[in-house]
Amino acid sequence: MRVRPPKDWAGGLPAVGHAMRTAYRQMGVGRTALTLLQVNQKRGFDCPGCAWPEGEHRSPAEFCENGAKAVAEEATTRRIGRDFFAAHPVSELAVRSDHWLGQQGRLTEPMHKPAGADHYVPISWERAFEIIARELRALGGPDEAVFYTSGRTSNEAAFAYQLLVRRFGTNNLPDCSNMCHESSGSALNETLGIGKGTVSLEDLHRAELIFVVGQNPGTNHPRMLTALERAKRAGARIVAVNPLPEAGLLRFKNPQRPSGLGKGYALADRFLQIRLNGDMALFQALSLLLLDSADKEFVDRHTHGFEEWERHLRALDWDQVLEATGLTRAELEATAEEVRAAGSVIVCWAMGLTQHRNSVATIREVVNFLLLRGNVGRSGAGVCPVRGHSNVQGDRTMGIYEKPAAAFLDALGKEFGFSPPRHHGFDTVEAIRAMRDGTAKVFVGMGGNFVRATPDSDVTEAALRRTRLTVQISTKLNRSHAVCGAEALILPTLGRTERDAGGYVTVEDSMGLVHASRGRLAPASAELRPEVAIVCGLAAALFGDDPHVPWADFARDYGVIRDRVSRVIPGFEDFNARAPEGFALPNAPRDERRFPTATGKANFTVNELEVLRVPPGRLLLQTVRSHDQYNTTIYGLDDRYRGVKAGRRVVFVHQDDLAERDLADGDLVDLVSEWPDGERRADGFRVIAYPTARGCCAAYFPETNVLVPLDSVAETSNTPTSKSVVVRLERAQPA
Repeated sequence: MRVRPPKDWAGGLPAVGHAMRTAYRQMGVGRTALTLLQVNQKRGFDCPGCAWPEGEHRSPAEFCENGAKAVAEEATTRRIGRDFFAAHPVSELAVRSDHWLGQQGRLTEPMHKPAGADHYVPISWERAFEIIARELRALGGPDEAVFYTSGRTSNEAAFAYQLLVRRFGTNNLPDCSNMCHESSGSALNETLGIGKGTVSLEDLHRAELIFVVGQNPGTNHPRMLTALERAKRAGARIVAVNPLPEAGLLRFKNPQRPSGLGKGYALADRFLQIRLNGDMALFQALSLLLLDSADKEFVDRHTHGFEEWERHLRALDWDQVLEATGLTRAELEATAEEVRAAGSVIVCWAMGLTQHRNSVATIREVVNFLLLRGNVGRSGAGVCPVRGHSNVQGDRTMGIYEKPAAAFLDALGKEFGFSPPRHHGFDTVEAIRAMRDGTAKVFVGMGGNFVRATPDSDVTEAALRRTRLTVQISTKLNRSHAVCGAEALILPTLGRTERDAGGYVTVEDSMGLVHASRGRLAPASAELRPEVAIVCGLAAALFGDDPHVPWADFARDYGVIRDRVSRVIPGFEDFNARAPEGFALPNAPRDERRFPTATGKANFTVNELEVLRVPPGRLLLQTVRSHDQYNTTIYGLDDRYRGVKAGRRVVFVHQDDLAERDLADGDLVDLVSEWPDGERRADGFRVIAYPTARGCCAAYFPETNVLVPLDSVAETSNTPTSKSVVVRLERAQPA
């Protein structure tokens, strides 16, 4: 491992070089050209990486470095077949690294691990479906099964999947939203009446002031940097709020502009280096400073609860604010003046806001801040939760949710002539508890890497191993295939880049735009099946000749699914006619300044400020991605922007915090998290002295997911608190 000073800029020619080297290594030159030129194009396929939207006018290279890596990982020419599994027992795969597992290549045929065996062996699709149907029928009830979904699944597959699960009789539909933006949806539904953002890409371009809070777009949503650059060129100012200085927000060298070859473009006009969990205090303080400039007409006409919120806000304790944020009063007052001078304000955020105990309250406070000056429902203003996975928002729209609305269930039941279950199902944390306790016995995963995406790794792995059957519908090998139930199945599926006999599929981006995605590559194996076909094949084995759902028609023609969606989900009228060109879903707060909440107005909410204090000698840890990964997929072992080469077991700590602990840059430590039920340990991390906020530290997930207690969750949303982990550093001996 080698460590260098962190970068103060992102993008440029190095981004192009790294993207092309990765693509050539995985796909070869010809396949790279054929594939990358189709990414995010109107007649191409949607990037399997992030959910950032595309504009009307698109570059021939409408992708970023990490998007190219995501495509290369899926479109790789490497293959895994029966010979691989014959040579590598499950017990060996379980000790391999995430990076090694992912680099082996595409899965090519269904595989089965019989109970008591240590090897996967080939199995036919029909026999695999029979095993799943047998185990599901043998359960004491439908709620003993868990059906997980990742955000990569298309709208058509997600709709068919949730329909199968509800036909079976359960709402146990946990998904990756439970672990990332559930807090956003909970807060926004209560305050604005919609669980999504209220801005378009054009709003971002027109904004006068943009807050980027708890987010690292240079790594996680690199195409967002282009939008921020365009906003800056139009006169916008940008405030970055983060414990870590992120290279992409400091300066962006756009590789598609001549300026990207030189100094690039400075993005953040102001960097507020906030202490972890200080965001609620920040927005309460800004609102208090701006009370005298409220948009009284908007507040009176469109909002509810202002007077109670104002009374609460005027009692704010400034000492608590300064302690919670780690900022100075002068910094807060200067930021408030920027807001006062701006006619339109957008607040963007990601998991830096959503993974704390008080995340829902914090996001409610963001909404209060915007409502105060009428910055919702007008051009260039609003809330912008930036989703991480390409169709995680679309999956939720299609009904992948453990707590479905009555109106959705009514429409679903009417369309298909059955009575969907009404009781709430398990979210992700509840599903782990149920498997741990033996009350859930079958796990089916549609995409993703459940074992590595979830908290409390040791508990989660033990929970999966206690089940009777685990089923993973996947494109590539990951740790969830090695941490499995007594019996296990791997069902290989098409990737987003590949041709699908059922036709095109659709996705919904982070700003509510639905558009088509058409893979162009030949499937990696003749044995692969689309996700829709896998769902429909299982339905045929489970239900036989189902009088309610035309599963065979669904598998043959996805237009049939879209016709049914159009009659179940509002906003999808004429779905088949509109999908090829794309369309925006209705958004009442944005489009009409209408707020479909319980009060019929946008709601100000009162949120008690609690300063998160840690015991002496401890630090507050946040888990983060490296630049060489996307979610749990590890592309490589470098983090170019943070200066790390050839290693991942590192912890970033302020130099003064190291000195207080008699530690130095380069020392080896164990990370130990503390929780009432005991300690959790992650061994062997190299310390890096880093300019993070005092009292805070950062390390990569999934390696540090083991430190996140299963029961440490956000109030209301039940999201794991991966950005608020109390840890101590213990000096370790080199292995």
